[in-house]
Amino acid sequence: MATITKKDLVDRIAEATDQRRVHVKRTIQAFLDEIVSELGNGNRLEFRDFGVFEIRARAARTAQNPKTLERVQVPAKRAVKFKPGRLMRQTLAPDPSSDGQVVPEVKTVVRRKKTRAR
Repeated sequence: MATITKKDLVDRIAEATDQRRVHVKRTIQAFLDEIVSELGNGNRLEFRDFGVFEIRARAARTAQNPKTLERVQVPAKRAVKFKPGRLMRQTLAPDPSSDGQVVPEVKTVVRRKKTRAR
């Protein structure tokens, strides 16, 4: 399994769209900054078929240091929760014949324009 960095994504998107790396990098960074800003404001972000990001409050609790077995107080905090969308779940579902390995599925989604009855 490989680690993909923001630079890798910038390079791939710039090549696929024939845009300059600097423009793609600015766009991706602006997108990421907006996600962080909206989550910081307590808003829920929903990207259809990709997934949903939302903030969850975690209560204060008592934990235990596994090395010293000493009790430690963990303060309350806010954490980001991500719930994958339908297409992501389908794409990442393990193939039953592959011993639990994830096999990416490539799909083309065609959406029809809704027409109003007259």
